[in-house]
Amino acid sequence: MFIVVAIMKVQEGKEQEMKDAMSSMLPQVQSEEGTLVYALHQSQKEPQKFLVYEQYRDKEAFDFHSTTDAIKELFGKVGPLLDGKPSIEMYDLFASK
Repeated sequence: MFIVVAIMKVQEGKEQEMKDAMSSMLPQVQSEEGTLVYALHQSQKEPQKFLVYEQYRDKEAFDFHSTTDAIKELFGKVGPLLDGKPSIEMYDLFASK
């Protein structure tokens, strides 16, 4: 499995806009065949910080997800809300319970 962890910080006061933009794309992402988990999180300690945990069947499923119109539209919405560059890391799952 292929894992992506993205951390984004938004400008103060833009938290609800970020939540709305991210939540609006969930139906599209959930319909993608190779997307296994797409979980959105907001930090309790720092409400301007958001974490997206993504789990895909394989790298090809992630590549497909990355090129969809929904993702392109999302980046257009959240880009202006961000406070700095997002941190995006990719992992290979090798063990889980």
